[in-house]
Amino acid sequence: MSSGGNLSCVVVAVDGSEESMKALRWALNNLKLRSPAPDSTHAPSFVIFHVQSPPSIATGLNPGAIPFGGPSDIEVPAFTAAIEAHQKRITNAVLDHALGICSQFNLTGKVKTHVVVGDPKEKICEAAQDLHADVLVMGSRQFGPIKRMFLGSVSNYCAHNAPCPVIIIKEKDQCCTLTLKLVYYLLCQCCPDPATTSASFHFLWTMLLCV
Repeated sequence: MSSGGNLSCVVVAVDGSEESMKALRWALNNLKLRSPAPDSTHAPSFVIFHVQSPPSIATGLNPGAIPFGGPSDIEVPAFTAAIEAHQKRITNAVLDHALGICSQFNLTGKVKTHVVVGDPKEKICEAAQDLHADVLVMGSRQFGPIKRMFLGSVSNYCAHNAPCPVIIIKEKDQCCTLTLKLVYYLLCQCCPDPATTSASFHFLWTMLLCV
């Protein structure tokens, strides 16, 4: 990576998905940090940011209530500790993989890691604010309509609520699918005859495969 960039802090949100790691690779390949100022105490850096799920969200289950009228607001320590230990193992695996990607670039002293616990949507936006990020980079998962309805899109939320520009790296097949849907829609508007629309669409699809 050559010098001459103008960014001081690039936050890259990563999780256990390959989409987030592709976003990290994109950031390292395309974004350039500015040279550190001689009198500055904060060197420009890429911040690998990971949100660890708290036990209650990670499992979707709570320990059974204590029976026979016992207190209902007491957690089972062994149960909670086991989940927290598992979440930390996941976090370590994610960060190790991300740092392995960073090691392929000449970024000595320019990569930091930051881990918090909570809701990814809110914590990513908070981190962009607290770290004074110049840009936030993240991947985009392909959720079905039902799952997206219940879970929402983290990338979409951050795009609307983060205090800095957000770059969302999408899969090429996602972009291709969206393009084909748009082409088909336009053909339907221009060609009322279904047979003509179908023939035109298949012709364009064949041409795309030849590109």
